Amino acid sequence: MVNLPKRENKNILVTGGYGFIGSNFVRHLYEKYPEYRIYNIDLLTYAGNQDNLLDIEKKECSLDSNQKRYNFLYGDICDTRFLDIIFARHNFDMVINFAAETHVDRSIIDMNDFIYTNIGGVRSLIEAVRKYNVPRFVHISTDEIYGDIDEGYSYEDSPLRPSNPYSSSKAAADLIVQSFIRTHKVPAVIVRGSNNYGQYQYPEKLIPLAISNIIEGSKIPIHGTGQQIRSWVHVNDFCSAIDIIAHKSPDHEIYNVHGEEKTNMDIINLLARSLNVRLEDYVDYVSDRPGADKRYAVNGQKLYNKLGWQPAYNLERDMGEVVSWYLNNQNWWKKIKEKKEFKDHYDKQSRAKWY
Repeated sequence: MVNLPKRENKNILVTGGYGFIGSNFVRHLYEKYPEYRIYNIDLLTYAGNQDNLLDIEKKECSLDSNQKRYNFLYGDICDTRFLDIIFARHNFDMVINFAAETHVDRSIIDMNDFIYTNIGGVRSLIEAVRKYNVPRFVHISTDEIYGDIDEGYSYEDSPLRPSNPYSSSKAAADLIVQSFIRTHKVPAVIVRGSNNYGQYQYPEKLIPLAISNIIEGSKIPIHGTGQQIRSWVHVNDFCSAIDIIAHKSPDHEIYNVHGEEKTNMDIINLLARSLNVRLEDYVDYVSDRPGADKRYAVNGQKLYNKLGWQPAYNLERDMGEVVSWYLNNQNWWKKIKEKKEFKDHYDKQSRAKWY
């Protein structure tokens, strides 16, 4: 268990807090820990969306400065001067790193941003954590660093065999964190999550793209046969897992967060049923990704056995709630899909134009 300083208010830094998982985790902390002051660093790249935390920001506007519990810090985690200023000023008790480029399709087209943020950003952050003696660093990683597996499961000590530019950049980041653990004894933990789904997910990803395309009457581009198997975990469950790991895990541990295994077509079928449409009217098969992974699967028993975490959500039972969120928040995703940046990338994605 991490020993945070015994003071009334604790300063928690979340990086990438306007992204999908990061913003959900900021909300999780804000609602659960009234004694925490939360600082959110975000560079507001294409997937960073200030609308994700609009409810919290509106609430904070009515508070006096000494009552405020949420602060946005615009900046780049690769900028060491910027990090020096904020780490010296705020005396952070914990740093949780969500900041990352995450879309495999984009990494195949151009991986420069993935090297810059996913590798360079982690190096800068963990250097700052070491320099300013932060009691806990939580690095958010992915199951994709293990590569695909025909049968069985990948464990926390399984070899890293990333098979695309995105996962290779995340594997490199994990190795940097592990090297700082061994060399400098940095009090870090690593969380390797499965595919997340839920509210506020950028609509280039499978589930929000499928839901929004069906609502708009457009087809859904499906890579290959759609039989690729992924493990799916609701973002609220993932946030609860990170919370438990951040507060209860010993230093230097690695945890897999396992979800429910489904093929991509299983997911599309489930969405079609939830929206009461015929699947065949909306599926558009396109060529598969180069080097496509067939199945990701991690064993999550360590997290269950050592820290007692259990998921609360179920895909079959709760996907209707996710669909309802996107039905009721069409202005949120339509604003994104109307942007030129989204349209340009979607054109490449839907035509499977990789080079």
